[in-house]
Amino acid sequence: MDISTRIRHFWHLVSNVRPIVWIGIYLGLIPLFALIYYWLPTDQFHSPDKAGTDYGSWLYYSVVTITTLGFGDYTPTHRLAQTLTAVEVACGISIFGFFLNAVGSMRSEIDVESELEKQRRVHYLMEREKLIKYLPVILHRLQAYINICDKYSSEENLKNMTRSEMHYFLSDALRTSLFLDSLLSRIDLSLWSAIIEDSFLFVAAVQTHESTESYRKIRELASNTSEIAANLQTEFTKASTLDINEIT
Repeated sequence: MDISTRIRHFWHLVSNVRPIVWIGIYLGLIPLFALIYYWLPTDQFHSPDKAGTDYGSWLYYSVVTITTLGFGDYTPTHRLAQTLTAVEVACGISIFGFFLNAVGSMRSEIDVESELEKQRRVHYLMEREKLIKYLPVILHRLQAYINICDKYSSEENLKNMTRSEMHYFLSDALRTSLFLDSLLSRIDLSLWSAIIEDSFLFVAAVQTHESTESYRKIRELASNTSEIAANLQTEFTKASTLDINEIT
């Protein structure tokens, strides 16, 4: 990678660090540098008369240095002390800059998430309006199918089923399946997980049995899909009144 690419990569990495991490590093450097100053010989610094040279005094000097206040009461007079002081100042300025950049980056993320949430709410409301519009037709279609399933749920009616009735039932199951399938192109049913799952289950069940001529398979299909259709009735009705804060 060239230098500009490396710089962009580095800036991308530091931008993803949370502000609290930079604050932690900033605060952690204060006692660390104070300890280094404490270990240095006292002649590395010019101190005011009667000034302390204990760890607490160097902790104060470290705070003044990293924040670039520079009161001047403690002054580095030798190269090593001057170098360490300059390093702490540079670290303080750099970390504070990284902190501000991280705050800006986090604010941008919040703004993006807020906009996405707004778009999600608008999309949900639009799709729910479509669902409410189609709801009477949906419930009528499902109820009609449930009624025909109930007719052939008993063993007696199933035995008396003629070939034409069998084909009519399978045709009605297929029509209901195609109707549910067509809703996917009109309404974003993925907003309601229970509806989309049961719709796929219904379509899959019908596709599995659509060419059968077995009375046992017909009864099995009627039993399974009738229960799914009843669930869909409940789920469609619930979805039409569901508050946006309740969706997942």
